[in-house]
Amino acid sequence: MNISAESDHAVLKPGNWRQTMRQHPLFFFFLLAYTISWILSIPAILFEWGILTNAALFYIFFTVKSFGPFLAALIVTYVTGGKPGVLELRRRIRMWRTGWQWYAFVLLGMPALMLLGIIILPGALASYRGLPPFFLASSFTSFVLIFFSGGPLGEEPGWRGFALPRLLQRYDALRANLILGVLWTFWHLPDFLTSAQGGGPQAGLSPFYTRLPIFFLMVLALTFIFTWVFNRTSGSVFIALLLHTTINAFAGAALPLFPAPIVTDTDLPFLIPMVALAFLIFLFTRGKPGYSSNQDQDS
Repeated sequence: MNISAESDHAVLKPGNWRQTMRQHPLFFFFLLAYTISWILSIPAILFEWGILTNAALFYIFFTVKSFGPFLAALIVTYVTGGKPGVLELRRRIRMWRTGWQWYAFVLLGMPALMLLGIIILPGALASYRGLPPFFLASSFTSFVLIFFSGGPLGEEPGWRGFALPRLLQRYDALRANLILGVLWTFWHLPDFLTSAQGGGPQAGLSPFYTRLPIFFLMVLALTFIFTWVFNRTSGSVFIALLLHTTINAFAGAALPLFPAPIVTDTDLPFLIPMVALAFLIFLFTRGKPGYSSNQDQDS
């Protein structure tokens, strides 16, 4: 009994939780990211299902919940690395000086690839509606709004800024990508109960077995692409933010132009090109998109 009591006292000793978090930073990061975001998703889900009636709650909480990974990264970084760790995370979030080719790839190459993924689908081109008035202006406004509140800023400091470097220290690139891809995918599970992923009372649980499998494969492919870009830009979270924003913004702008069900009701338009690109990256890097802290940022 004395040994048990002493053990319990040791577990509850002030400051012991800090040591535990320092020993298992990845576990606590993912635990906090999931907990914060899933709890904040509850009001949005309740609105979608008609239990709450204030529409503003949906948009507020759906936006705020996306910052779970960022907040988790800040908490665990501060506990494990103190102020210097937080400053280093901030430095990589603001690391915008990378080669011009990465801006071209992110801002031009990715939209072109995504557009190709749309137009190769049967019936997509036939459904094309044409560009609406002020399309470029509205797309730019949407891009800015998405950057700050549409997911990228809330997610990327966590997934790429905190988790990815630590996963790459412990595992080879393939396993690190698989782990991060699985956890990134299932972090989105509450979204499948909302219109963001085709959910709601009318859909019931069907999005979990109709849309989730395709979404899962797409996110796995995207994870490998993000890792390659992150590594080749010497760990720039800013470029990851731009990449995430470009994908979300282009999807929001392009999908309404092609209202064919195969385009609007599935993730197939983006699954196909993302898997193809991820496969090419895997092939040409031999599955090892290596990263060196001394790597030239313009390489």
